[in-house]
Amino acid sequence: MSYPIRDIDGVDDTVARALRKAGIRTTERLLEAAKDAPGRKALAAKTGLEERFLLTCANAADRLRVPGLGKGNAALMRHAGVETVRELKHRNATRLHNAMVQANKKRGLVKFAPNEDLVRRWIEEAGTLPLKIKY
Repeated sequence: MSYPIRDIDGVDDTVARALRKAGIRTTERLLEAAKDAPGRKALAAKTGLEERFLLTCANAADRLRVPGLGKGNAALMRHAGVETVRELKHRNATRLHNAMVQANKKRGLVKFAPNEDLVRRWIEEAGTLPLKIKY
């Protein structure tokens, strides 16, 4: 599933505008453009955004590929310490659930933190996704 670029955790109006000027309007297009170091370098030249920041945005877009995760829980997951889909598929559901509950208490990113079974399902789903980003 592809989302509008503005749905990416950390993308404000200024960043979204720069990406749109470079032809990037969706998470899918961002993942394609920023999937590897040469792509991020080219996109940085087009947008004026730093390559490292573009990698952070690409990782956030990549998390949105996990079925059922959604933008709020994708942001919450980052605050719980999971930056990438590659990391997510190796996480322990109980520990990640606890970290997400604590992060949500601190930041209030979602109305209700996900339950452990849902976190477990996201971990399993992440394990089935092809890797899109090269580091």
